[in-house]
Amino acid sequence: MFAFRQEIAVFGGGCFWCTEAIFLRLRGVIFVLPGYAGGAVPNPTYEQVSSGRTGHVEVVKFEFNPSIIIFKDLLNVFFALHDPTSMNRQGADAGEQYKSVIFYANDDQRREAEEYISNLEKENIFDAPIVTELRPLDKFYIAEDYHKNYYEKNKDNNPYCQVVINPKLAKLRQKFSPLLKPE
Repeated sequence: MFAFRQEIAVFGGGCFWCTEAIFLRLRGVIFVLPGYAGGAVPNPTYEQVSSGRTGHVEVVKFEFNPSIIIFKDLLNVFFALHDPTSMNRQGADAGEQYKSVIFYANDDQRREAEEYISNLEKENIFDAPIVTELRPLDKFYIAEDYHKNYYEKNKDNNPYCQVVINPKLAKLRQKFSPLLKPE
């Protein structure tokens, strides 16, 4: 029986509803969980994190098969579909809980992310400096159930999904179609 190695990655790129919807669509991504990381409050609630006083960031934790999708491809998608130059803000979502951050799971991810960011800066891809933080993954807390698969459950009746997430998914399809799961 063939076994494959699975890895995890944890990214914060603004609202986790957007980030989850994006990474769920990538081939090789096995599952995606919205949650919280980086703060000092154990088992935080959405309301606590939304207050901006916990130090936690809205993130997604996902498991992927690196024989199907490599970490660099995940970085390509991550940096293309959020603003890594915006400090503690993504669009209308403002506060420390919406910062751009990669919680690396191992030294290889840290090195690869550092190199990736360095290359983006050398190439002047963005008009402002990249503020994406790189931090070791310590604890990850799963968000409340109603956040899981939020876009899929609310895409037809929630204006946020239509105005914010739909354009990101359109950009994903346009720029990264070879990385997408079949529909």
